[in-house]
Amino acid sequence: MADLSNFDVNKVSNPNNNIFGLPFTEEESKLILLPVPWEVTVSYSAGTSRAAEHVFNASLQVDLFDGDCKGEWKKGFFMKPVDRKMLMKSDYLRKEAELYIDYISKGEELEKNRFMCKGIREINEGCQYLNNWVYEQTKHLLNSGKLVGLIGGDHSTPLGYIKALAEKHGHFGILQIDAHCDLRKAYEDFNYSHASIMYNVLNEVKEVEKLVQIGVRDYCEEEWNYIQNSNNRVLTYFDKAIKERLYEGDTWKMIVDEIILSLPQKIYISFDVDGLDPKLCPNTGTPVPGGFEAEQVLYLFKKIKQSGKQLIGFDLVESGVGEHDWDSNVAARLLWKMCNLIVKDN
Repeated sequence: MADLSNFDVNKVSNPNNNIFGLPFTEEESKLILLPVPWEVTVSYSAGTSRAAEHVFNASLQVDLFDGDCKGEWKKGFFMKPVDRKMLMKSDYLRKEAELYIDYISKGEELEKNRFMCKGIREINEGCQYLNNWVYEQTKHLLNSGKLVGLIGGDHSTPLGYIKALAEKHGHFGILQIDAHCDLRKAYEDFNYSHASIMYNVLNEVKEVEKLVQIGVRDYCEEEWNYIQNSNNRVLTYFDKAIKERLYEGDTWKMIVDEIILSLPQKIYISFDVDGLDPKLCPNTGTPVPGGFEAEQVLYLFKKIKQSGKQLIGFDLVESGVGEHDWDSNVAARLLWKMCNLIVKDN
């Protein structure tokens, strides 16, 4: 373990250290954060492929004292370097995806354009490559006894990680904080679209026995029907329903207790920041009016910890990159809480 005798937790963060200014190496750290610089299939605003570096920089402004998880950081948090080859691959395929989305949005027939046929094939192959890369990276870390948090990138990025967790832990549930259901099948013909992540998880990872979605407020009929026909494998707390309950006298505590009770003992948190009120994430890829305050999410995290259930992994995705980096500031503070939460449980 790192020598912390000369590390003053109250001083300004040293930018030569790692995430949150912590002086740990990868080998010394209990928790490893894997940045995944990928945004090939985003369907509105781009930028999230570069979010991890911005969150890293913002993390240097986060105070390390956490009254709910005192000193958990001493177990070590470390963020791996961004893979530049993966970032360049994302940039290249993103340009192809933009051309393809523009083409099909005009009602053009795919079969009549050989260039577009080649493009969609390359995009789907590239996304499969990404899934395999994430799987191999996270599997290695898990087998090394590390806890893992994934930092996106778009919401398609954690599929490989969820598969690696299934091999290690067996059955578990997912708590998804999101403005969207992400239950579309091959949205825009992209097999691994950011809008299809939970469809792909439920289709490919049988160990995920329960998906509980909260904050959803933008979804299509296909996704509604999927939820209704899921035999209770998917439970969705729509944002509108949550707000109406709060307006009519229920407390957030009551709703949080229900959410936690509906989840199995082992929990993975998939946190798309657009589940928050857009004032907290104005540059996320697909912002939607409504959503949670940061304090509501932090209360939920606190109650998960108190429930005795085990957090086995998490992702934080779709953080945007803006002029003043407000998105990264918010994301860094939520990341800090999630890091403390997972090491406290394990």
